[in-house]
Amino acid sequence: MISRPATIGIDFGTTNTVVALSGEDGEAIVVRFEAPGGEVATFRSTLSFQLHPGPGGSTPERVVEAGPWAIEAYVEDPLDTRFIQSFKTFAASAAFTETVIDNRRYGFEDLLAAFLLRLRHHAGAPMDVLPPRVIVGRPVTFAGGSPDADLALQRYQTAFARLGFTDIRYAYEPIGAAFFFARNLTEPATVLVADFGGGTSDFSIVRFEPSPEGLRSTPLARSGVGVAGDAFDYRIIDQLVSPTLGKGGSYRTFGKVLPIPQRYFAAFARWDQLALLRASRDMKDIRALARTAVEPDKVCRLIEVLDDNHGYALYQAVSLLKTDLSAEETATFVFEAGSIRLEAAVARSEFEAWIAPELAAIEGAVDQAIDQAGLRPDEINRVFLTGGTSFVPAVRDIFHRRFDSTKIETGGEFESIASGLALIGRETDLDLWTERR
Repeated sequence: MISRPATIGIDFGTTNTVVALSGEDGEAIVVRFEAPGGEVATFRSTLSFQLHPGPGGSTPERVVEAGPWAIEAYVEDPLDTRFIQSFKTFAASAAFTETVIDNRRYGFEDLLAAFLLRLRHHAGAPMDVLPPRVIVGRPVTFAGGSPDADLALQRYQTAFARLGFTDIRYAYEPIGAAFFFARNLTEPATVLVADFGGGTSDFSIVRFEPSPEGLRSTPLARSGVGVAGDAFDYRIIDQLVSPTLGKGGSYRTFGKVLPIPQRYFAAFARWDQLALLRASRDMKDIRALARTAVEPDKVCRLIEVLDDNHGYALYQAVSLLKTDLSAEETATFVFEAGSIRLEAAVARSEFEAWIAPELAAIEGAVDQAIDQAGLRPDEINRVFLTGGTSFVPAVRDIFHRRFDSTKIETGGEFESIASGLALIGRETDLDLWTERR
């Protein structure tokens, strides 16, 4: 057998990041982390920045953390911690050039490099000595308006090179999931893989054929759309939370009554934007609104959410509601942070009405992949759903309307992509499945 170097597969996700390694035995092993709350395989895609007093009153030291440790730092000291999550969503945004944290400028590649270095530190022994090759997952379509995929991959390249990798390759995330799914195939199959992340929903169709030499695979189609779990979150916030923070309200100026600008609430569409809004020039205008708003209590509540860094608590409340609505027809939304308490009953049918535009976009991308492959739905043998948003009943219904339920499988919702990326590293023709910059 040809000796192939070990490969690291990294699924850098909007919500979670997972790392897997493939070795000579052909298996993929997921890296686990001894986190503050116990061992985990999913490393939250978060960063925290704190200034700690220097020794003997010297210049303060900047302490950077990532993953569960970043969350712990934020929970312990939310007021003095700059907490950033879902920062992958501006990887492909030319409008985002940098953010300033503790008087230091950070471009996207700086944030990602800082995140990866802390992830490597917490991984310990499995990543003490890195192989030269890394295969990084990328969405079919990056999140955001008018995403620039080339810009995103340039930024990825800079960040991953800082870890010392010399062979950096990129593979579509659903292709990684397809390799994970196909490892147990015993007969030829045409497989549709649907990967639902926080920022994107991606689809690939691959033909797999087991043979004595190994698994032969042929890519047939791919498609994607820049909406997924975070877009669902925004719909919940827009309906339940933003109206209590002043959205739709008015303020008085020079004898006129004008609507409060909607852009302040658009930031809730992306979790990363909350941290940026807190440090933006808009905060001065928002504080002024508290003095002129027709309903000042609501604007004061918005200021508290931003000033006191309640974004993570809001994220947890929204995530819990989505989980509950996946299991029950009705659920209660509860958001408690500081002096704020919001509670509302929500029916699954209401939630599905809120996310109807996103569901339509996802459905269109699924049909695009099938059409691109030149297949009818009944010619697809297996359907593999992966990613957290695949638990949403309305999302599953998209597939149950097109395919026999016996063809649909789920599993490895959080580990499938990283494992599959590592397995791709054992392919003889890597250029068929990966790209370089």
